Amino acid sequence: MLRPLVERGHDVSVWLSRYGQAHEEYEYRGIRVVPLESRLDYPTAVRRADVLVAHLETVPSTASLARGFGKPLVAVCHNTHATTFRDMAAGGTALAVYNSRWMQAEAELFFAEYPTAVRPAESVLVRPPVFAKEYATKPGRAVTLVNCNLEKGGKVLAELAERMPDTEFLAVKGAYGEQILPDLPNVTVLDHVDGADMRERVYARTRVLLMPSSYESWGRAGVEALASGIPVVAHPTPGLCESLGEAGIFVDRNDVEGYEAVLRKLAAPAEYRLASKRAKARSAELDPAADLAGWCAAVEALG
Repeated sequence: MLRPLVERGHDVSVWLSRYGQAHEEYEYRGIRVVPLESRLDYPTAVRRADVLVAHLETVPSTASLARGFGKPLVAVCHNTHATTFRDMAAGGTALAVYNSRWMQAEAELFFAEYPTAVRPAESVLVRPPVFAKEYATKPGRAVTLVNCNLEKGGKVLAELAERMPDTEFLAVKGAYGEQILPDLPNVTVLDHVDGADMRERVYARTRVLLMPSSYESWGRAGVEALASGIPVVAHPTPGLCESLGEAGIFVDRNDVEGYEAVLRKLAAPAEYRLASKRAKARSAELDPAADLAGWCAAVEALG
């Protein structure tokens, strides 16, 4: 989301809120990145800024600085949890960014239930932007799950791999949660993969992507897979239903037999071609250009 702002001539910097491996500031695609370890003066940067953007746990602290220095605050919402809307409502948010229509509707329900909460002055819908050309590749052979914790469907993958010993499975470790990694000859386990490497290390090896998640506000991995015509078999969360649309193949996460039946059906070339065609069509529908243009215009209106 920050890249198009840079392309439009804006000076964009990201101040990291957690300790990591980097100690000195660096540049990423025209964006200045300042590690927490650098100990540079964030309040001074805030005072010089035209607009502040925050998300997740950084919203309350950034909102305090925004109020103190009289700067407009943009809150990027990643989920529909009550704390997301509560933090945004308490911060005097100038612009709320919702990642889906259903999140936008959930926000409306929150503000209807808590009429004393301060609504954002403006809002904009920006679906998590996936540039298809950065992910498109020739699909591989494996049935893949990205992040194998319980809530993302690690148990479903393990049961399917045991039921289908002749099918190749790929288990990609997630960045969080206890991982369920079956020790079976038909399961290859990959360590956590950076986003920039997903095309070569994951999607080029994937024939079908599993997303039996208990919760997804949108489901970015599924949209990334669509770019290659990779069918996605998912639990029907509101976010996944919206993101995958008619390309999604939906099976309840508790119905492992249903997942197995779908995978066996997709083994037929004709069925796979049809599902792949739908996936590519949905990927084209999700071109992020219009959303990003609206996002840039909304931010520029604050400056």
